[in-house]
Amino acid sequence: MSDLQKTIAILATHGFEQSELEVPLEKLKAAGATVHVVSPEAGEIKGWDEKDWGRAVPVDVKLDQADPADYDALVLPGGQINPDVLRVNDDALAFVKSIYDAGKVVAAICHAPWLLVETGIAKGRKMTSYPSVKTDVINAGGKWEDSEVVTDKGLVTSRNPGDLDAFCAKIIEEIKEGRHERKAA
Repeated sequence: MSDLQKTIAILATHGFEQSELEVPLEKLKAAGATVHVVSPEAGEIKGWDEKDWGRAVPVDVKLDQADPADYDALVLPGGQINPDVLRVNDDALAFVKSIYDAGKVVAAICHAPWLLVETGIAKGRKMTSYPSVKTDVINAGGKWEDSEVVTDKGLVTSRNPGDLDAFCAKIIEEIKEGRHERKAA
């Protein structure tokens, strides 16, 4: 299970949903990947665990030092705070768009599809998200469906922490497929 010799970024800031960062981090490392937590902040970022602040996670690469060309895939954890802060950060949006435009896997769970809405990636793509993000996805031209994991040419989305096993398995599968050809939606 440790044959995934790829480098993957997890883009997050304070307020990420604890399990939505930690579970993919652990499963991707167990599959053999090198995984970097990338954040606008240096040092550590603190998660949100159900109803209160969770554990801190070390930041491996500060966003302004991260080169999208160095990564084979991108994981975007949810939580309400994290993606809401990142979707108004131009550097974060440029990082997401650059990885997506290069045909690399981009995976977003829960509220993180807000970043796909802001970057224009959602338009014309099959996706899912946390239910409260559904209208935003549809208004951005996405084709929303209520499924534990939805894939569209290397774009992987899931609804919530209950979908993490399927989400992580699909990320690994899509990375193994290689780059994805994407035509404009």
